[in-house]
Amino acid sequence: MGQKVIVIGSGFGGLSAAARLAARGHEVTLFEKRDKLGGRAYTYEINGFNFDGGPTVITAPWLLDEVWELAGRRREEYFELIPLDPFYKIFDHQGRSFSYNGDHEYILNQIDAWNPRDKEGYTRFMATTQDIFQTGMALIDKPFLHFTDMLRVLPDLVRLQSYRSVYGYVSQFIENEFLRRCFSFHPLLIGGNPLDAPSLYVLIHYLEREWGIHYAKGGTGAIVDGFGRLLDELGVQVHLNTAVQEILIEDNSVRGVRLADGSLHMADAVVSNADVAWTYLHLIPPTQRRTNSDRWVKSKKYSMSLFVIYFGTKKRYNTSSHLAHHNILLSERYKGLLREIFAEQELPEDFSLYLHMPTLTDPSMAPEGCEAFYVLSPVPNLNAQIDWSVKAQPYRDLIMQFLEENYLPDLQANLVAEHRIDPLHFQDTLNSYLGSAFSVEPTLLQSAWFRPHNRSEDFANLYFVGAGTHPGAGLPGVLSSAKIVDGLLNPSAA
Repeated sequence: MGQKVIVIGSGFGGLSAAARLAARGHEVTLFEKRDKLGGRAYTYEINGFNFDGGPTVITAPWLLDEVWELAGRRREEYFELIPLDPFYKIFDHQGRSFSYNGDHEYILNQIDAWNPRDKEGYTRFMATTQDIFQTGMALIDKPFLHFTDMLRVLPDLVRLQSYRSVYGYVSQFIENEFLRRCFSFHPLLIGGNPLDAPSLYVLIHYLEREWGIHYAKGGTGAIVDGFGRLLDELGVQVHLNTAVQEILIEDNSVRGVRLADGSLHMADAVVSNADVAWTYLHLIPPTQRRTNSDRWVKSKKYSMSLFVIYFGTKKRYNTSSHLAHHNILLSERYKGLLREIFAEQELPEDFSLYLHMPTLTDPSMAPEGCEAFYVLSPVPNLNAQIDWSVKAQPYRDLIMQFLEENYLPDLQANLVAEHRIDPLHFQDTLNSYLGSAFSVEPTLLQSAWFRPHNRSEDFANLYFVGAGTHPGAGLPGVLSSAKIVDGLLNPSAA
């Protein structure tokens, strides 16, 4: 018999959990603080431009397909996924580039232009990543609720050299410094430092190679809209502009939630897609949390934050710029810059950027004859004590000037839409502890059992999905967290 389940938040973890649980016959109610669904995948519509607020690198499409299949539907009838080629174009500080896609020979030709000796090393690297991928993917949809779960996989983690960092692992095979960066940046996509994130995360490169990188026609917002339609069909009650103020606890069990307007909503289980740290620190009184105390929550190391500028131009750069859909613009510094960002002390003077150019694939994201972009710079989280009310405008100017001088001529004269977010947005709007963009940082001692668990140790009927719990951030991670919670709430179906 179905239970009454409340889902807090509508990021991809919450949307996926709500859809899965409703498809199983549970009575699901979803509360979202903002005026539309999406969480970090919120969309901005400015002067005829559509900007995806958050995730734009779509991998592991089968994890989306699984949700629709569980609901007896076909994902293709809700939104279209377009494979991208190349996956990324990565530029060094002098503007020289390296591209890659799913074609091994193409990648070897690209490597040849940088360092012919690394072709053989890359082939060996790819051979080892298959084992890492198979081991890692077997873990991402399994709950790690007990330390014995961790002990079972420990021999595999040692065998696969998980004590090495992603950068260190790649460096065993690749000698060219720029190419090392090209094959080790991936942890940044999920809030990790390539110099610290365990080598298990090289599985991201294998995942991309094997299944490609996709773009949802109409932007990532089209996936959110597809989920919205699916939830409606499954009978999920969705409440927008509705903030949850407290999770109600009685006799060491979750009973429901109190909303900001004071109303009470009772449930048999609560699934939080809100930031895990925020959930514990702000929605549950400290006296009710024996295991997940304030001290425990604050002892974790949290990911960096982001500074993002969304902008539209009245000029098209699609033929003159040599850019791809996904571009990574690397600073001359790599290790030093990463250490400064993750040291959480001050704003570095230089930056590495991710530049998203969706209109290259989908002109409908901008008015006719226009181009849509966003540019993202990893920055320290709010532990760094940076006064963003003072720093944001000069930092924005520095980035836009850099783009104008190196990639987008006459950029600022052609701007017709602009919006930006900084760590304060992650803290104040997205309720993310310390303004962290990806919650708990993926280090070896904050992975699997060491991450906040998908079921709370304090309350057997409180569950977590999203970036801060196991297996972690990124679309495959948050979709898998929903799959785990589905299994925990429906053990016979797991």
